[in-house]
Amino acid sequence: MPERPSMPTAPELVLETDTGSTVMIPDRDYHVGRDPLSDIVIDDARVSWHHAVLRAVADHWTLEDSDSTNGTYADGRRIHESGVGPGSEIRFGNPADGPRVVLMGRELPPAFAGASRAGPAAAAHPSSVSTPSVTGTFRQPTSVRPLPARTVRIGRDADNELVIDDLVVSRRHAELESHPDGRYEIVDLGSHNGTYLNGQPVDRARVMPGDIVGIGHSSFCLVGDQLQEFVDTGEVSLDVQDLTVSVDGGRKTLLDHVSFPVGEKCLLAVVGPSGAGKSTLLNALTGLRPADQGTVLYDGRDLYRDYAELRQRIGLVPQDDILHSQLTVRRALSYAAELRFPQDTAKAERLDRVAEVLRELGLEQRAGQPIHSLSGGQRKRVSVALELLTKPSLLFLDEPTSGLDPGMDRSVMHMLRGLADDGRTIIVVTHSVLSLQVCDRLLVLAPGGRIAYYGPPGDTLPFFGFEQWPEAFEAFENDRERDWAGTYRASPFHRQYIAGASAQPQLPRLPAAATSVAPPPKAHSWGAQLRTLVRRYAAALSADRTFLVVMIVLPFVMGAMARALAGSRLDRETAMSALLILCVGGMLTGAANAVRELVKERVIYQRERAVGLSRSAYLMSKVVVLGTITVLQAVVLTLVALAGVDLNAPDGEGVLMPPLAEITLAVALLSCTAMMLGLLVSALVRKEEVTMPLLVLLAIVQVVFCGALLELHGVPGVEQFSWLVPSRWALAAMASTIGVASIAPGKLTGDPLFEHATGVWLLDMGMLVVLSVVFGFAVARLLRRHEPAVMRR
Repeated sequence: MPERPSMPTAPELVLETDTGSTVMIPDRDYHVGRDPLSDIVIDDARVSWHHAVLRAVADHWTLEDSDSTNGTYADGRRIHESGVGPGSEIRFGNPADGPRVVLMGRELPPAFAGASRAGPAAAAHPSSVSTPSVTGTFRQPTSVRPLPARTVRIGRDADNELVIDDLVVSRRHAELESHPDGRYEIVDLGSHNGTYLNGQPVDRARVMPGDIVGIGHSSFCLVGDQLQEFVDTGEVSLDVQDLTVSVDGGRKTLLDHVSFPVGEKCLLAVVGPSGAGKSTLLNALTGLRPADQGTVLYDGRDLYRDYAELRQRIGLVPQDDILHSQLTVRRALSYAAELRFPQDTAKAERLDRVAEVLRELGLEQRAGQPIHSLSGGQRKRVSVALELLTKPSLLFLDEPTSGLDPGMDRSVMHMLRGLADDGRTIIVVTHSVLSLQVCDRLLVLAPGGRIAYYGPPGDTLPFFGFEQWPEAFEAFENDRERDWAGTYRASPFHRQYIAGASAQPQLPRLPAAATSVAPPPKAHSWGAQLRTLVRRYAAALSADRTFLVVMIVLPFVMGAMARALAGSRLDRETAMSALLILCVGGMLTGAANAVRELVKERVIYQRERAVGLSRSAYLMSKVVVLGTITVLQAVVLTLVALAGVDLNAPDGEGVLMPPLAEITLAVALLSCTAMMLGLLVSALVRKEEVTMPLLVLLAIVQVVFCGALLELHGVPGVEQFSWLVPSRWALAAMASTIGVASIAPGKLTGDPLFEHATGVWLLDMGMLVVLSVVFGFAVARLLRRHEPAVMRR
């Protein structure tokens, strides 16, 4: 059978302007206009917002005027539609002195032939080049240098051979090793934020031509005999392709084949009724909960595949504040900078970056003010400031104006407009429609996670046929059977803003296993994180006056109660009552300290975990700070309760130590175990309000099952349950110390765990340690449950 002739295709062209060049490939259209999201942006008053379109037709290119006000001119004559090719001179707005572009032919070197079509980001940006890469980066190199003939050290310090001026880069970050046989290897030098090869973290790996080495905001590529550097300055595009998210085994769809492009320096608002999938979309775009199907392209790079590297370039501001409200603005941002920047970053460098962000967001006058004293809009600015510390290129915000008055709503949205204009791509999910006009694009999601509209905000209501937004939202709720997505797909808006304006061509679909998101690497500086977290947590607690008062008063009150019951000597009437009060006091102080501490910081933990916080370092910081406080409270409680009391121990001796020391140690260990139980409750609950009722319930259980009121030994089921109750073992240890069976003989005091013997006392104390470890392990598992999905892998 004769081979079917292939259809002729238009040649690739280079469009030259005064500011740069764009390589045009024939598988997409190129829009020209003043719109910042145009493919060729011309900032001239004579040029219309959407002025003209260049498109490939069969084997040639055509230029079509988009009904512009001042016209499009090819080779000196005004045209509506005309064929163009190499050598064509085009002017927009005026035939004599209007903005001018020239088309030229383009020859690719043999090694790069076809690279533009293979890579997903070719021609998405002005000044494009066609350097191929497995991750899809196609930009003009920031710098080009000959391939090194020897090992090159890369880092932030000035004594490196290749210096990267980026605070997220360590002073001595990595080395590019050159071998005599022409091989190159990249070696990480224990950096804080990692070294990446084609998006994946590596310690040592061979670098092939076309591979991308990622360090901070910089990427390096071996091309021919050159080492090319590409710096992510923030002006990046995002292309969302066919995102689908389902739950309940696929029975319920939260996102249904969502696709749209987001251009450089674009402010995109996402609106829609409750249940339309806005939060699901946000999680899919940030990689926190990757979509079941589809692709998110970060400037041509597969975000899911390269998530480990690209997550550092994404900022996310949740709906709730992500800072400790007791701290001042500057102090909170300084602690955040310590956690996000390498350990070798000087304090002055961190503070300079904090001051820079404060100036950018107009927070200089509020820098010394506690965050809880700020207005809602100012607190939101502080949350945005935290994310801007690392200079993210993509910034996502979830309901940033929720709960704000109209004036604050407008202020926040205009702040985002300014941030986008400064060179960032911003996506904001919102319920507010008061300031949508400041956005470049608006995405409206209909129930079921389908696109009901994507385009300029000003055209949205006319498209739906309503005059007010409440009418549109009522229609979404009342007319759920209407095919909102189908209506939009058939509209000119879809053809212009999605089908014809996609920032990237479709990528081939990879198998599910190949597109899964690998978890980011573990933090290298666990100890540094722990030290910062301990200092930050201690500072936050010390600034909480209510907590301080309760922390100081509670052990004195409980100790005074125990002292009143104990009298001057522990005897038959007072021994068990005094020990019971010590148990209750130790349990309450420890549990009360911890029962709110995880649930109230859950949003903070989730965000910090997503950017590299160590789970174990976070939990250990709680244990260190709260443990220190709890032990001091236990010592005060015991000394107040038993000062001057004759403990009446056998022969005046404890089991291994003086009686008062043993009892103090037992109360301290009980308080620490209760603290771990409080952390367990805090990790388990979803709302802070339910912690106090649970604290009361815990106290009741401790009293009933400690062994001071009920006979537990030999009672099936009850005895076994009591083994899980910390006060059971603490009371037994204290009873063993004073030999309570000899002081107050009876059924309750005849428990074998009360025996005045070394083995029994060590068993009682050892079980408190075992329970603490078990509770701590359970807390760590529950913390994992509350983390972003990608961090659980």
